[in-house]
Amino acid sequence: AGRTELPDNLKALFRPMAMMVPDYRLIAEICLFSFGYSTAKYVSKRMTATFSLSSEQLSSQDHYDFGMRAVKSVINAAGILKRDQPTTNEDTLVYRALMDVNKPKFLVEDLVLFSGIMSDLFLGVEKPVINYGRLMDAMNSSCGNLNLQNDQSFLDKIIQLYDTTVVRHGLMLVGPTGGGKTVNYRTLAASQSLCKDQ
Repeated sequence: AGRTELPDNLKALFRPMAMMVPDYRLIAEICLFSFGYSTAKYVSKRMTATFSLSSEQLSSQDHYDFGMRAVKSVINAAGILKRDQPTTNEDTLVYRALMDVNKPKFLVEDLVLFSGIMSDLFLGVEKPVINYGRLMDAMNSSCGNLNLQNDQSFLDKIIQLYDTTVVRHGLMLVGPTGGGKTVNYRTLAASQSLCKDQ
């Protein structure tokens, strides 16, 4: 994740120091309380358990991150959802935040494992149905304008990209040549322009 070992001649100039692993659950709990979650202690345990189980069970990929950066992204997404839907069940909001932030970056085979982890930890939590309204209509129009088929899996990937741009400052689209990365972001850009014009 961008960290490289220092050469020995430079390492000799620095004094060693000990670092502790932060308590992710406590940090998540405090941040969720600040966003107005009344059950922050309970949902923060579920959130951090999701990340620890994912780091143990999912495959090792360069773009996977289950550290503090990922936890903070989910906390921010959960805070945005709480602000927009203050009366919705908090378990459902955290479930959606975890799915919105993590689902786009997982490989297909890891997505099955992650869905299993989520269903085990969030037993009885209803999967939220999200209405994208005008954006979905604009995506269908943009697909027609760009001579693309509006296949549901393609539209899902565009929605995942949209959800990721809401919670992250920067992102990278990775995948094989001809996998649809370019048309994905171009269709999203065209769709958002259509929404803005309406």
